[in-house]
Amino acid sequence: METKYIFVTGGVVSSLGKGIISSSLARLLLSCGFKVTILKFDPYINIDSGTLNPYEHGECYVTADGHEADLDLGHYERFSNIETSRANNITAGRIYQSVINKERRGDYLGKTVQVVPHITDEIKRNVKALGETGRYDFVITEIGGVVGDIESLPFIEAVRQLKWELNRNCVCVHLAYVPYISAAKELKTKPTQHSVKQLQELGIQPDVLVLRTEHEVSPEIRKKIALFCNVEEDAVIRSIDVPTIYEVPLMLHEQRFEEILLRKTATAYTGEPDLKEWNGFLNHLYNATSEVRIGLVGKYVELQDAYKSIGEALLHAAVYHDRKLNLRYISSEKLNDGNVKDTLKELDGVIIAPGFGQRGVEGKFSALKWCREHDMPTFGICLGMQCMVIEFARNVLGLKEADSTEMNPATPYNVIDMMEAQKAISNLGGTMRLGAFNCMLQEGSIAARAYGKMLISERHRHRFEVNDDYRERLEAAGMKCTGVNPETGLVEVIELVGKTWFVGTQYHPEYNSTVLRPNPLFMDFIRAVLEKKNN
Repeated sequence: METKYIFVTGGVVSSLGKGIISSSLARLLLSCGFKVTILKFDPYINIDSGTLNPYEHGECYVTADGHEADLDLGHYERFSNIETSRANNITAGRIYQSVINKERRGDYLGKTVQVVPHITDEIKRNVKALGETGRYDFVITEIGGVVGDIESLPFIEAVRQLKWELNRNCVCVHLAYVPYISAAKELKTKPTQHSVKQLQELGIQPDVLVLRTEHEVSPEIRKKIALFCNVEEDAVIRSIDVPTIYEVPLMLHEQRFEEILLRKTATAYTGEPDLKEWNGFLNHLYNATSEVRIGLVGKYVELQDAYKSIGEALLHAAVYHDRKLNLRYISSEKLNDGNVKDTLKELDGVIIAPGFGQRGVEGKFSALKWCREHDMPTFGICLGMQCMVIEFARNVLGLKEADSTEMNPATPYNVIDMMEAQKAISNLGGTMRLGAFNCMLQEGSIAARAYGKMLISERHRHRFEVNDDYRERLEAAGMKCTGVNPETGLVEVIELVGKTWFVGTQYHPEYNSTVLRPNPLFMDFIRAVLEKKNN
């Protein structure tokens, strides 16, 4: 069949959940047996998310091919169970960079380079490139930002052109907000009407409306919105608050969301989507009665999107162990030797979060020392693993000034040092060790038992590594290097002998956890936490 293109736009305010709607639609279409991929357009001028502070944009997600991407790609993978790549996340910066490079090469033969047609053609080329591979029945494209934003206009214009060029092979889903005015005790439809009017003024008539709201939307209100927005009544879908984002596909299916889009794209399909496994996950989630208490120690705890993938990976693992996840975010800036016991003693397990820079690191050392001495199941990720090595070197090896050269370039004991390949790099964007790399695990290790195999592949995002000069001393004292990159010898996994579960990974296993395929290491962490708790 010809590839169909579905565009998801948003109106009124940001953060309505376009990524969740796109991901849920992908799950429904996949459950119908179609081949699906999702693309995210971000209107900002940054080339990628790699140089963005988490306070600006939340977590930087990393794809297997080494692209630093918008956090929505994490949702795409968790819902679809399919790996994304750099082709699935395009920023305005990449679009403009590509066009400018072509202009510098003379590809435009001296013509004046303009937003229309050159920028819009480049946007269209990126959208259609995925469809032209022949690998997908549907390409779902989320347009970041809000309709009416200046930076979004070239993307909206590209969608307008594609709607004409692709005809019935292209539909637009518009997500809009229906606020509830508590003083008046009623929902207001004007914001939705105005956002659709803006979209229409830009030449796009939405085919489906999704109404984001905290309250039930009556048939009368949906009929009114359909009338004023030129949308069929059954194509006005409500997206009300639900206990978990993973319930959204079921809520949309109840309203025949996928059926409407299949009809509008003239796609033949009979039967029902196979949501057996998805419902199985939700049954575990809803039927869990006991909880597992995990503390996440990091410096961005007031911004939980900074650790979005870790939170979701923990949730997946807890659900499959029939436990409710009680995840407590603990500020490493406020943690010290004096308050660490009172802060951590009621927990069942601790995650030491990844990150960059000096801020909050000393609090991580306090947490690690207490966890190590009290046999608290502990999981260190990226910088969290590096902090494990530094704390161990200071308090077990007696190297009191041990540190990372990231934090202290003059440290006499650089147990963590910059990778040799990184030392000549000056540009910050896209230059870290990024993407999936192989790791050979040591037979009999915790990690090997968790994965059930010796050779694994996980995703990375770092510049610093365990200094091999200290490896022998670390291992002799009980910190075993149980996972290494087979090509470079880089230490990827460390484990502390004699502890219930004290493991650090240089890689980010949270990126490889999905609803239908939870990450094995997170699963083993929760298993160990519960085993110790029960004993």
